[in-house]
Amino acid sequence: MFARAGSGTLLVVLAFGVLSAAWWGLDGLFDDVGRANDLAGILQAVVTAAAVLVGGVYAAYKLQVFRDFAPHLSISHSVSHRPVGESYTHIAVTVSLYNSSKVKISLRDGFLRVQQIAPMSDQEIERLYAQVFADNEEVDLQWPTLDEVQRTWSKSGGIIEPGERHLEPCEFVIPRDVESVVIYTYFHNPKYAEGLQTPEGWGATTVYNIHQQ
Repeated sequence: MFARAGSGTLLVVLAFGVLSAAWWGLDGLFDDVGRANDLAGILQAVVTAAAVLVGGVYAAYKLQVFRDFAPHLSISHSVSHRPVGESYTHIAVTVSLYNSSKVKISLRDGFLRVQQIAPMSDQEIERLYAQVFADNEEVDLQWPTLDEVQRTWSKSGGIIEPGERHLEPCEFVIPRDVESVVIYTYFHNPKYAEGLQTPEGWGATTVYNIHQQ
């Protein structure tokens, strides 16, 4: 939507340079001083207006004046569970997607994932930590994934208007001996692009202790 900071500065300089050159050049071409002064006054007004416009756009980009018009999605989880059969637990997850921005959001794809936290041995936990330090990045622990469900929408589907809420239900069946899980959901932003004030997507994490509910 807006150029980067360097491009904005260059545009201001070019606008001043071109319009100023035209102003002074025309001022020397006309013998009629009055006419030249009138034309110079008009061009000066044009230069001022162009400078204000370009400067305003540049300032808006730098100060993120229009960030309120970027999409924002607030995500929360509602979770419940119950035993099924002799060896399994059924987990019901409802993902609440609330559009808290001033523009509509058209979702295209996302996923819902359930990961095991407990029980887990000390050796397994130490191995997870070692992997994080080996990557030398600020990343989340990669808990073992029990199940993952993909979600996709067509161009006409997945639209959430400003102030509206969309509920996305999902079900998982996991082994009965699992005591605690992480429920993680992530939805991609189809309007994301480098240089724009838009997020790559929106995610939420909920830790759920099955045996304590």
